[in-house]
Amino acid sequence: MASNQQAVRTRLAQGALQLTLNRPECGNAMNLAMVSELRQALHSVRDDRQCRAIVIQGQGDHFCAGGDLKEMAAAGQRGANGDDQAAFERLNRAYGQLLMELNQAPQFILVLTHGGVLGGGLGLVCVSDLTIAHQNSRLGMPETSLGIPPAQIAPFVVDRIGLTRARPLALLARQIEASAALAMGLVQQLAVDDDDLIQQRNHILAELNRCAPAANAVTKALLLNADQLPRKPLLDLGARQFAAAVCGHEGREGTRAFTQKRRPRWADEPLEV
Repeated sequence: MASNQQAVRTRLAQGALQLTLNRPECGNAMNLAMVSELRQALHSVRDDRQCRAIVIQGQGDHFCAGGDLKEMAAAGQRGANGDDQAAFERLNRAYGQLLMELNQAPQFILVLTHGGVLGGGLGLVCVSDLTIAHQNSRLGMPETSLGIPPAQIAPFVVDRIGLTRARPLALLARQIEASAALAMGLVQQLAVDDDDLIQQRNHILAELNRCAPAANAVTKALLLNADQLPRKPLLDLGARQFAAAVCGHEGREGTRAFTQKRRPRWADEPLEV
């Protein structure tokens, strides 16, 4: 399945959904159309365990240069003229909802960055399971230099790198190079060029192919709950999910494959984008 929408190109291949931000003329600046199309794509595979990975990348010279300033300026002018500011609030909140849905998606979220990775683009990085950054990536939070707060991004940045590192990044509107982003944990891997980026992507998908999709979905939810639930309820939940998995299809297939010294069936077909 493939589509060429105005703001996002989608391609569902063998076990992976590729989402390409497709507004290169403005550095893939994020507007309401892009947010809506990304959310629609996520919803289309939410319950599809055949889709095991979501790969997000950008078309053109930049991954994502942040929010669409023209759209922001127009909304701000409407607010200044006494028109309904709720429209701008809805736009901002819709992006936050996208981040929540990506963060909680049962699939493995792999982000590939290059060029500018600013504002909303950085938010996508912070809800990924793994980000590979081209060495030409520049990551940052320019919002306060534009007179606005990083309202929807801030909590996810803090989750990613901690409050101490997030404070100067946000309050000084800093932009950092990919190597610095790697050092502080914003990204997990660096690529020296385009070919290396593709090779590393393919290696990650090959690693992911060894892991059972339902088990990965449960594991991701447990990880996200680690700081949200008290330890005893979390461990009780984990025990129930472990028992269900052992007695379920994937658990039975995984143990049989191990004893028979073969690959489990979920690893028979390689993941492709």
